[in-house]
Amino acid sequence: MLEAIHFQYFLGGLISLLTITNPPSKIPLFISLTQGMSPEQKIDQAKWAGIYSAAIMLVSLAGGNILLTFFGISYGAMRIAGGLVVAAIGYQMLFGGNSPNKAPIVRRDKDDYSFFPIAMPGIAGPGTIAVVIGFSTEIVELDDYVDMAIAFAWTALAIVATAATSWFVMRYADVITRRLGPSGTLVLGKLMGFLLICIGVQFVGSGIRTFATGG
Repeated sequence: MLEAIHFQYFLGGLISLLTITNPPSKIPLFISLTQGMSPEQKIDQAKWAGIYSAAIMLVSLAGGNILLTFFGISYGAMRIAGGLVVAAIGYQMLFGGNSPNKAPIVRRDKDDYSFFPIAMPGIAGPGTIAVVIGFSTEIVELDDYVDMAIAFAWTALAIVATAATSWFVMRYADVITRRLGPSGTLVLGKLMGFLLICIGVQFVGSGIRTFATGG
């Protein structure tokens, strides 16, 4: 039973992060920025983008609570704010056609785009960081330090799995684009948008409960 509870942190984190990052939505950005690069360069860009995005999310997981304490932000406030941000992104995806963590238009005048804008804000943008910090605030409220450490480990594993998925999608972007097609990408984006709204509402509800109990 205890193991199942711990595993929920991995499953919940993985679903939430895959939804907010939406790896297939990064294919157009990746293909556009790596146009004209050799196959080896494209593979290298995908690899480092995955590594950088994982590092950003792991730092957010480890240091998010320290940052909140420094600015005097309560866990409840963070969850409500994060939930509103995530729900707003989901609403834009569902009704406006925008993707989460939408990266700005960047001129193709350099040879390395793996950190900016692919990893940040493409993969690990504000919405992703809000989700990660939201999970970290829930973990630190666990009573037992062993449970807390295990929960952090499972969440970190979910982060690594998300980054690995993003790497895989970018690594085989050309093949996935041909198989999925424009209509498939659109449908997937709408589904992700609805799931993001659900996740955002869940975060807001959790934040309200924390406020009600004095957190």
